[in-house]
Amino acid sequence: MTKEDLLQKLTEIEWDDFECKAAQEKLPEDVWATVSAFSNTSGGWIVFGINQKGKRFEIQGVSNGEKTESDFLNTLRNGQKFNMRLTAKPKKYYFDGRLVLAFFVPSSIVKPIYFGSPINTYIRTGSGDRRATETEVMAMMRDQAFGSKSEQVVEGTSIDDLNKGSLETYRNRIRNDNPTFPYKDLPDDQFCEKVGITKEGRLTIGGILMLGQRDVVQRHVSNFWIDYLEIPGKSLADAQVRYTFRMQEQDNIWESYQIILQRLRNFVDAPYEARPDGVGAEDESQLYALREGLTNCCAHADYFSPMHPTIRVFQDRIELQNPGRFMFPLSELRTQIHSIPRNPNIIKFFRYAKLGENAGYGIDKMLAWERLTKGKVEFTSDLVCSTITYWFGEQTGEQAGEQVMVQPMVQAMVQPKVQVQRLINVIREDACSFSEILKRLHLKGRNNVVVNYLTPAIEGGYVLRAYSDKPNHPNQRYYLSEKGLKLVK
Repeated sequence: MTKEDLLQKLTEIEWDDFECKAAQEKLPEDVWATVSAFSNTSGGWIVFGINQKGKRFEIQGVSNGEKTESDFLNTLRNGQKFNMRLTAKPKKYYFDGRLVLAFFVPSSIVKPIYFGSPINTYIRTGSGDRRATETEVMAMMRDQAFGSKSEQVVEGTSIDDLNKGSLETYRNRIRNDNPTFPYKDLPDDQFCEKVGITKEGRLTIGGILMLGQRDVVQRHVSNFWIDYLEIPGKSLADAQVRYTFRMQEQDNIWESYQIILQRLRNFVDAPYEARPDGVGAEDESQLYALREGLTNCCAHADYFSPMHPTIRVFQDRIELQNPGRFMFPLSELRTQIHSIPRNPNIIKFFRYAKLGENAGYGIDKMLAWERLTKGKVEFTSDLVCSTITYWFGEQTGEQAGEQVMVQPMVQAMVQPKVQVQRLINVIREDACSFSEILKRLHLKGRNNVVVNYLTPAIEGGYVLRAYSDKPNHPNQRYYLSEKGLKLVK
């Protein structure tokens, strides 16, 4: 930062990477919150010797520059104040004989950075330091295992814990689209070992997530759920019903992926091919650009977050929201190649099946959407989650809008089946637990009620969950939507 840059900063209103402190005689106590905030976000400059009064800045200088510099740098380096040793790059400026000290605090590779205890973890938002929430702190802690968690083995597991149907369709995909893959014809146990689904006979976290049986996945990744909704509006607020389609919870990533890709095909131009997903290995369609984003979403999610991956189709856009931040500056996304996978073996599983680009080129394939549709692709990220938004272009937007709006009209003409109507009648204006629903229906078979009553009622938009993002919440209750209330008899 040059002297001119510093003066320019003082004329601006807000900075997310620049903070002034008076520090004329000694270091102010609030400087450590700023160090934590810059370390946990994108880094920034701390400038000593400038006093702020309202929106005006006065250059006062520091009285003992050598001591101020020594105290600040030694505190960062000695490992006693903060949970990790930190560094900062110093610079000196003179204004009419008054000394101003500036220190650049870089973003830390390992996060969170805090002083005293984790409660003193700060992040930078706008021009201020804000204490991080528990969710944000936990997300930063999970990021310490970035790139390695999915490859950890899980004791007490074996190939028998995989969903056999998922494994079979996954292997068939490889045989069809990657015929030169060297392990495609090995027995299942050897194949799983070679590709990283298992290690020495035990399943990896990535193998469980990708192909595991539902109860095994839930046992080891309790919050696993990939949610997919089609919403008849430009927002949840302006939609006549909350959604016209919602995917049932699936066993694993592979089962979720296949259903979502089939649904997305309805909203874009895609060449017809006689194959399950309608996408060729070297396809250059709108669906190919979407598929690359879906692969990215499934492979880069933080599956141990309280959040879960959610794909929403609106009238004007498709949003793919993931727990977990992008691990590179968004400013570099369109100009540099990045290959920093959160779950390396999961992205490899997709690539073996020719469903993901190599070495960071997937971003280029996503951005092809802009050329193909004239709609924009936007990337946003914070400490907790990241979002890829595909905005529909002119033609694509018209097609998607028609598709989303036709579905509620068709559904309105179709009365719910008898079991759903019966469920609507027993819930009425109340919010019921599952056990209360069983009692009111005079039924004992839990599976029967889930499969034939509750699931189709939720998918049809008649019944809503109180904890929509946590279907298995211990205090879960069910109530009628406006659509359901209209059908109470």
